[in-house]
Amino acid sequence: MKKAAKIIVGVLAVLAILAGVVFMMTSGMSDTATAFFSDIKAKNYAKAYTYLSEDFKANASEDDFKEFLEKSALLNFKKTSWNSRSVSGGKGKLEGSVITETGGVIPITLNFVKENTAWKIYSIYKPKAGLTQNDPSGKLPSKEALIKLVDESLFKFADSVNSKDFSEFHAYISHLWRKQITVKELNRIFKPFTDAEINMVPALKANNPLFDSTPSIDENGILVLKGHYPTRPSKVMFKLSYIYEGIGWKLVGTNVNIK
Repeated sequence: MKKAAKIIVGVLAVLAILAGVVFMMTSGMSDTATAFFSDIKAKNYAKAYTYLSEDFKANASEDDFKEFLEKSALLNFKKTSWNSRSVSGGKGKLEGSVITETGGVIPITLNFVKENTAWKIYSIYKPKAGLTQNDPSGKLPSKEALIKLVDESLFKFADSVNSKDFSEFHAYISHLWRKQITVKELNRIFKPFTDAEINMVPALKANNPLFDSTPSIDENGILVLKGHYPTRPSKVMFKLSYIYEGIGWKLVGTNVNIK
């Protein structure tokens, strides 16, 4: 019994050490979060905006950021409580709640990236309140939101095909994808569409997208949407990939076919 007790005590001691190491490694993120929410409480939005990563700011202007705060009730911030902390290389995450001045509890997830030795907020995720059709993880958007996302992306794509210029589409996609591809390359990749002068807009306006497989978020945090628009005689087939940047899902890959 004494030996078993010593083993248990030893295991608990190791766990305590590991917890301490994780806490120490994530302290920079919690410091950033504290400063970030303190500036929000003081309505110093310009200063709070400086704690965001370059990718975040590339996808959300300061006005977009303020609008998100107003809609999410985070302006009534009182304190935070983090129940999960993780770090891997130059990325990290804090999961927990924001307590408001009125006693409300807002579940929230902050993702971080290391930029010039400082932890910056890469994305802010707050589950939508009210009646939704989310998956058990609470992170998959509702079916209505997914349909809206597909429509938005495909209309941007179709308009670019019609204009034979993917400049606006390039500005629409995620910052991650924009860093990997140029407008010239997009024009080249989708040249078969522009050469064929395929006008998808009427078909998109007349139909809602149908999902051929259950929308899902993979182990890398990529939202994958695969389906079609039930047009005749040909179908507009799509496979769209999104990454959560800043305060929303941004397109990181597209595959469109007419069959």
